Amino acid sequence: MAMRGSLEHRRLLGETIRGKRKKAKFSQEKLAERAGLSTVFISRVERGKESPSVDSLVKIAKALGLSARDLVHAF
Repeated sequence: MAMRGSLEHRRLLGETIRGKRKKAKFSQEKLAERAGLSTVFISRVERGKESPSVDSLVKIAKALGLSARDLVHAF
């Protein structure tokens, strides 16, 4: 049961990040560059394949001009 919840959170987070990135008109490459992360990592997070650390989540949020709270408020 905990695993299912974890997978759902990753999926929701990934969808939220993708939506905010597209709203900002950023490519994955541009977001990765602005956040100091790899494009592969951004792709995996957006697809719910990987969970970002708190540090990475903050970097992604700042690169999008948001707070980490803006990315996780849905859950």
